[in-house]
Amino acid sequence: MDYLELLKSARESLPKAAFEKQRFEIPIARGHIQGNMTVISNFRQIADSLGRPPEHLLKFILKELAAPGDLKPKGLLIGTKVPASKVNEKVRQYAQEYVLCHDCGKPDTKIEKDGQLAFLKCSACGARHPVKSKI
Repeated sequence: MDYLELLKSARESLPKAAFEKQRFEIPIARGHIQGNMTVISNFRQIADSLGRPPEHLLKFILKELAAPGDLKPKGLLIGTKVPASKVNEKVRQYAQEYVLCHDCGKPDTKIEKDGQLAFLKCSACGARHPVKSKI
């Protein structure tokens, strides 16, 4: 086999997702301030579009904002006044760390546990990167 044949067979063995050019957009948090609390009404939709459990995203955002909060049926309640820009910044930060592949930048990833370690595994390019398992 020459180089071009090897290259062609390697390319054919890659998953179809590696060649898709769809654009992934990180969702924008929508909410309002209610008294001394901030309500993010589309929190569950954000977690769904990122493909992560709402509890994982919740834990990250509350830790980053250093604020108390709770997940309610109507959305995320943060126990302090937080501007939407700050919440959106933390959602982007979460996506960079726990959703987007560090190599190809695609959102086709899953968090896999391997013993005590957690890895971000990309189904598009096959890359595997360690991530903090406990937020």
